[in-house]
Amino acid sequence: MSRAKYLPTEERRNEAVEAVIELAAARNPEDITTTAIAGRMKLSQGALFRHFPTKDAIWCQVMEWVSNRLLERVDKVAGAEADPVDALEAMFLTHVKFVAERPGVPRILMGQLQRNGATAAKQVAQTLMRNYATRLHRILSAARASGAVSAKLDESAAATLFLGMIQGLVVQAQISGDYAKMCAEAPRVFAIYRAGITRGSPGKEKTE
Repeated sequence: MSRAKYLPTEERRNEAVEAVIELAAARNPEDITTTAIAGRMKLSQGALFRHFPTKDAIWCQVMEWVSNRLLERVDKVAGAEADPVDALEAMFLTHVKFVAERPGVPRILMGQLQRNGATAAKQVAQTLMRNYATRLHRILSAARASGAVSAKLDESAAATLFLGMIQGLVVQAQISGDYAKMCAEAPRVFAIYRAGITRGSPGKEKTE
């Protein structure tokens, strides 16, 4: 018998998350069945449902995993930077790398946000977006207070643009299938963003 059959519940649930993310990288998340998930894990459907009462519970677990991992990573790198604009850059590059390593994540996130009704997974996705935006606003506010960016900076627009740049890189990677390229382009994209938000600030724009 396979040793994998005796994995603890938490490990098995994380394995299911990884299976869903891997499957979503190659197909529409809405088309992923519990049969496909169980097959990816080399389990029967019955064994899968011993860890998840419903398919929606699987999607909720996936969204909670994505939310926790992504926020943990961006918080860690942003907290290590004394300069708020450097913190934004660290967040940006880390987020892009997170997606490049898991192409299924943006497909799953957008799929959940577009679902009708208030599912548990959709609520987790919405909370993730709110929490991420809160972090951006907090850092941008600190940047204005310190003079690191222009005093006239529109923080809301700057936060929207930050997320839009990531989404743009993701869409291009999905079209080309080249996720390594988005990591290579991310520093150049952020350099343009940095120049825009720091123009007119008392501090000096970062030179490359």
